[in-house]
Amino acid sequence: MLVSKRVKRLLQLVPGKRRFGVYRFLPFFFLLGGAMEWFMLNVRIGKETFYDVYRRKRSERRYEARMEKNE
Repeated sequence: MLVSKRVKRLLQLVPGKRRFGVYRFLPFFFLLGGAMEWFMLNVRIGKETFYDVYRRKRSERRYEARMEKNE
């Protein structure tokens, strides 16, 4: 219950409640999305980024589909 009160108090501190309502939190979500995108592009875990893995998997799927089509 104590944590819930702290969270409510923190949310009340964000300005624009009357004018924007719940939409006042949108800039935080845009920043969070941008930070996630930057992380996925630039941070390497092991030797690969998220997009390296994505491109490789997409290429493998296309290759497998092409091989199935030729059979």
